[in-house]
Amino acid sequence: MSVPHARHEAVAAAHKWSNKSSNGAQQPQRVDAIFGCDVFSLRTMRQRLPKDVYRKLLKTIQRGEPLDLAVADVVAAAMKDWAIENGATHYTHWFQPLTGQTAEKHDSLIVPDGEGGMLFALSGADLCQGEPDASSFPSGGLRATFEARGYTAWDATSPAFLLRGENNVTLCIPTAFVSWTGAALDKKTPLLRSMDALSKQALRVLRLFGTAEGVDRVYTTVGAEQEYFLVDRNLYYARPDLVTCERTLFGARPPKGQQLEDHYFGSIPPRVLAFMAESEKELYRVGVPVKTRHNEVAPGQYELAPLFENSNVACDHQMLIMETLKRVAPRYGLQAILHEKPFAGINGSGKHNNWSMSTDTGVNLLDPRDDTHTNLQFMTFMCAVIRAVDLHADLLRASIASANNDHRLGANEAPPAIISIFLGDMLTDIVEQLEQGLPERTLKGGRIDLGARTLPQIPRHAGDRNRTSPFAFTGNKFEFRAVGSSSAAAWPNTVLNTIVAESLDYVATEIEKAVGTEPAPDKLQSAVLALLKGIIKQHKRVIFNGDNYSAEWHREADARGLPHLRNTVDAMPVLMADKSVQIFRKYQVLDKAELESRFVAYTERYVKQVLIEAESMVTIARQMILPAAMQHQRRTAEAVAAAKSAGVEVAAQQKCLGEFVQLASRFGDATAALAATLNHATGDEPLTHARYLRDKTIPQMAALRTLGDELENQIAADLWPLPTYRELLFIK
Repeated sequence: MSVPHARHEAVAAAHKWSNKSSNGAQQPQRVDAIFGCDVFSLRTMRQRLPKDVYRKLLKTIQRGEPLDLAVADVVAAAMKDWAIENGATHYTHWFQPLTGQTAEKHDSLIVPDGEGGMLFALSGADLCQGEPDASSFPSGGLRATFEARGYTAWDATSPAFLLRGENNVTLCIPTAFVSWTGAALDKKTPLLRSMDALSKQALRVLRLFGTAEGVDRVYTTVGAEQEYFLVDRNLYYARPDLVTCERTLFGARPPKGQQLEDHYFGSIPPRVLAFMAESEKELYRVGVPVKTRHNEVAPGQYELAPLFENSNVACDHQMLIMETLKRVAPRYGLQAILHEKPFAGINGSGKHNNWSMSTDTGVNLLDPRDDTHTNLQFMTFMCAVIRAVDLHADLLRASIASANNDHRLGANEAPPAIISIFLGDMLTDIVEQLEQGLPERTLKGGRIDLGARTLPQIPRHAGDRNRTSPFAFTGNKFEFRAVGSSSAAAWPNTVLNTIVAESLDYVATEIEKAVGTEPAPDKLQSAVLALLKGIIKQHKRVIFNGDNYSAEWHREADARGLPHLRNTVDAMPVLMADKSVQIFRKYQVLDKAELESRFVAYTERYVKQVLIEAESMVTIARQMILPAAMQHQRRTAEAVAAAKSAGVEVAAQQKCLGEFVQLASRFGDATAALAATLNHATGDEPLTHARYLRDKTIPQMAALRTLGDELENQIAADLWPLPTYRELLFIK
């Protein structure tokens, strides 16, 4: 079978899938019609654990108190019983190494009973600690290859859950992952530390305002929206670049892309809706509170959004969301693609990270309330965030840097690489009043009269939204819109928590210096207003409510002195800057070695990813596109020769043939030029290698793609070996 024929069969199979009814007899059904519960929830624990054990465990989960190991055996026994009642035969410590994915090693719950039989068992020691091999995970130099020992430690604050396969059920226990020395090798451990740091400093601020009574802990909360693409699985496997790199390395823009703006919030195709419904059911079973589903802007692009949870659980659930989308899609003949920019020329995908702070009594500290100008506590927390983002905009930018996200940031569908804050009309007016003194008004949105008597008058918010802002206030939270769709949410939230903890520390310290730890209300107000006025004057440069895509803003941002780190290679060194090292060390989130390990691991990942893409591009060019070009060239030449021998005027055809031969020749030369950059000796230092790839290899990749896309537009359709954008994006 020739490659073009393979492509045509894939297209035919894709059309067959797309024409099935979501309720037809052939549609795969893999989920029970009635939802079950596959999460070891607080309700389940309350039913199964002795009261004293449950109360002790609850103190760890809700108050952050140290785990009492004496209760571990009791919890393990109850968890084991629950798991085997639901069909589990194995358990795993589920963790998040620096790969950006999750990891798991399955151990059997079945052990010999010593009498020739078998029984189910899970001890407290097994629950609390595992020992995976740490040598093969990225460590950024924290561990040598021959130093293999690592530990997983049970995170009681994130519920255990069951993972169901075709003929198996596994108990998954969320854990931290550290080395034999205790250094963090994962993304969960620093996140938990950063949450502790922020809680400690936020409680100091609440005590100054006299609102800390009954509050044991302040959580950061996250609701991370997940954008993704779906393509037919037959077409996916006919694209080596999608299989290997999760993005198209070649692909000419189709006549119809997203310019009609008809996909956004449009009717969801039946097959896609069936996939969404089954994904949601599986997520409901493991306690992931998914809320929203819809078509996104680009054709073939969709979004799933969960409700808010505390940051640690939300980040675990975000990993489950990505894994579930990937796992369920093949049941419907689809492939879920999480890459930030799988298709050139149309919108890429992000993971809008909605972030706030909330007390364990349920008070959202970033809720401005109705009369915001009288809510001095809210204004204090808001200004602390403004200060944090301005002081550490470069670190926030580095937290979302990756080879994938470089294709998205700065384009006209994603926030730019300049970090700024959108506040909206109401809060901007409050900030301007604060800069002058005591605020005296809060702008009101009023109501909208829609002009038809049968339609209700609907409330108008006091400020509009800004989809171009990388860090936007959206009612009672900040939306960090620059996080990449394929990235783990834990790392950017670790950075955000840490920088805000530092800012709250600064605020609390300055107030305590001025009026002590138990100030009178009038003195407190005076001190806080003076402090906030200073913060605004010093850090208001980071506030921008306009069009972040515009060239004017880029020039203005430069004039304001805001950092503009255009790509990952520019951003990575920020991790090792003195101020970054100091802030992570001061709040005991990461020591210098742990931070350096992230710098090395993330830079190495950039290098490896670019190399994989470049090598894949050379392979596709040589093995698929150039042979197709030669076939087209031969076919055209034979047609020209036949016409000429028949006495037909062929000057125009000869010109086309000559131009095509030149294009194919240039494509061959560009392929060789790209391959040559891969043989360049760059040494072992990751940042040096990354800079070379950015400056030499990536421009050659762009040049080769341009020529390849020109060839696609000229080579006969029956000869072109790769499924086209028209097929990938519109066959559903």
